[in-house]
Amino acid sequence: MPDSATETQPTPFSVLWSFVRPYLPVLVLGLFLALIVSAMGLASPMVTKWVLDTLEVGGSLLQPVLVLIVLLVVGATVGWFQWVLLGKLAEDVVFDARRRMILRYLGSRVLELLKRSPGELVTRVTSDTVLLNQAASSSLIGLINGGIMIAGSIALMATLDGVLLITAIIAVAVVVLSFVVLMPAIAKAEERAQAALGDLGSELEGTVRAIKTVKSSGAEKRRTARLLHHASESRRHSMRSVRIGAGVWTIAGTGIELAIIAVLAIGAYRVSEGYLTVSALVAFLLYVWGLTGPIMELAQNLTTLQSGLAAAARIRQVEQIPLEAQPDAASTSSKEPEGPQAIGGNAATETLLELRDVSVRYEEDAAPAVTGVDLHLPHRGHIALVGPSGAGKTTLLSLMLRFVEPRAGEVRLDGIPYEQLTHAQTRANFAYVEQETPVVPGTIRENLLFANPDASEEQVAGVLQRLHLAEKFDELPDGLDTMLTETNVSGGQRQRIALARALLAEPSILLLDEATAQVDGVTEAAIQQEISDRSRDALVLTIAHRLSTVIDADEIVVMNDGSIAARGTHEQLLATNDLYRELVAALRIDTGAKHESPAEART
Repeated sequence: MPDSATETQPTPFSVLWSFVRPYLPVLVLGLFLALIVSAMGLASPMVTKWVLDTLEVGGSLLQPVLVLIVLLVVGATVGWFQWVLLGKLAEDVVFDARRRMILRYLGSRVLELLKRSPGELVTRVTSDTVLLNQAASSSLIGLINGGIMIAGSIALMATLDGVLLITAIIAVAVVVLSFVVLMPAIAKAEERAQAALGDLGSELEGTVRAIKTVKSSGAEKRRTARLLHHASESRRHSMRSVRIGAGVWTIAGTGIELAIIAVLAIGAYRVSEGYLTVSALVAFLLYVWGLTGPIMELAQNLTTLQSGLAAAARIRQVEQIPLEAQPDAASTSSKEPEGPQAIGGNAATETLLELRDVSVRYEEDAAPAVTGVDLHLPHRGHIALVGPSGAGKTTLLSLMLRFVEPRAGEVRLDGIPYEQLTHAQTRANFAYVEQETPVVPGTIRENLLFANPDASEEQVAGVLQRLHLAEKFDELPDGLDTMLTETNVSGGQRQRIALARALLAEPSILLLDEATAQVDGVTEAAIQQEISDRSRDALVLTIAHRLSTVIDADEIVVMNDGSIAARGTHEQLLATNDLYRELVAALRIDTGAKHESPAEART
């Protein structure tokens, strides 16, 4: 799979073929079985001619009838095996397509993935892969088999009568021409229908996520109209595909019917003139009738293939999402650390995390999010990042977690440049509580153990007790095995679950982005105590707009306009930095009084 969009872009057919290629032996076997079934069908008219010729001379019908029965049984048996084989192949192809996209999602650069809406990404995995089902298996075999059936029928018709053959070829040519002209239009309509379906998935996912806001704003009708617009667009393009497909089928069916009429009329004349026997005419008519199946099969399979190619084009867009870079092998030493245990234990370094003149720009033509940041963070302690919105605080956390890469400068972990570490090695040293604290699908227990599945029951019980969550979960019918949803826990409880998950991971570096934004005063005091306890053994880096949660930090870093404006303790910054004083004053903290801890201030 390509690692960047700058590489040669594959065609939709090459994407489709990439899913089929691993199963080429199975596909060949399916084609072989299909050809056996086709051979049975091609032989039937000739055996029928044999029956009629035998009747004409008064011979025994036993042998030709037995041959017809054998052809029927063999064709039915082989056809059943082919059906099962292709069904399994189709499901395997769909599974592989879904696996590839899921791996691409989870291996992609975070910010590149977040440029696409969750609804669209889900639609690619669920809807587009279904369209590959038949396109990547039976449609390919059907096209080859149908073509061989038509060619075989024409070849056998040539042995019966050349004049009638010309009539049949004209009908087939008209049908093939209609395929060539109309099939690209079906592909375009299908692709537009899938695009509209992706928009619908995106809009619907966002609407359901914000359902409280939608209802409280009285916006149900507006959202309904917008969602139905996307549904209508998908339906409109799909109906265009249906109409074009119906035209193809109608032309194909009409062409065959006209061929039958013409063959019957011309054949009857040639029989009356003695140029053709009745048995040969019947056999020829059977072949013309038999063309209906292959031609309709071609129409169906071409339509299915066009739908599959449209889906492949959408899947191709997913596979162009850039992946996270791998470590530079040339710069990696032979003693490259193999995991988190190798990081954070270098006694020769006083600095655990180091940012050297780092600048970050999210887009080429965008203003820098952070510029020239130099930051040296110790192995232990509590460091707070403060500043106005848009100052670059969250960008620094994203940089540390390698969600974004620096455009200039260098980041080092325990003296090792990030370029020499995998993303997994880097992130194994962090636990992160993000501002939105999203719910991870699963039970409460699975959420708590998400970062450290080996945490003991005693560890879980202890952290829940300290964060004032134990009593709440004890009240639930299934306790910690209750499925976590947006309704059975509050925003503050969800935030504490995220914090508990991070604490159970026992990281070298704990990153907290607004970790107390939705909790009450008593709970905030408990969280402050957890931060204090954790900072004795690890580095805790906190972002908060509520300065009451960070004034006890060992050091406060003040950021403004993407750079560091000042560093120091709460008292030092009050005395020396105007911006910090403005931030404190905005929250109405008494800057003249002797500083108290958050717990003392609330008593």
